[in-house]
Amino acid sequence: MKTSQIIFAGFGGQGILFSGKFLAYNGLIAEKNVSWLPSYGPEMRGGTANCSVIISDTPVGSPIVSEADMLVVMNNPSLEKFESAVVPGGKIFVDSALVDMKVTRTDVDVYYIPATKMAGDEGISTLANMILVGKLLKESGLFDFSNIDAVLDKIVSAKHQDLKAFNHKALSLGYNYEG
Repeated sequence: MKTSQIIFAGFGGQGILFSGKFLAYNGLIAEKNVSWLPSYGPEMRGGTANCSVIISDTPVGSPIVSEADMLVVMNNPSLEKFESAVVPGGKIFVDSALVDMKVTRTDVDVYYIPATKMAGDEGISTLANMILVGKLLKESGLFDFSNIDAVLDKIVSAKHQDLKAFNHKALSLGYNYEG
């Protein structure tokens, strides 16, 4: 695998940190070295939120992602801030239902997924983040999709076990999205 560095970014309340945690737990289950570093503004909902995830075959020396292999963005300010942090040949996943800007770089692969609209249409409006993660799993090949239930078992709290099926549905929607 080598080392993969991923940034998730958007507004607080969009599930940005949960998305990163999901990917980090995938790494733990696959017995990789993992770092998950959340960061958010002073407001919990509506403020900025991002997290950095590093998944590696070797020990992770620093949790700071300076050169991302992948970027997932759910708002315009995040695209403006982090587009330049992606390495040439990297991948950018954009929630095109919320982000009306286009990626200006031509040296990265870009995936525009109307995740928020898709989630609303499917009755899972709070899970646009997981639709984007599903697409990331498909396009990156980081982890086998068949492991998602084991990861969901670890990160969905006992109080919210009813949400596992909805998360699975959102991940599947993203994984199977062709657009």
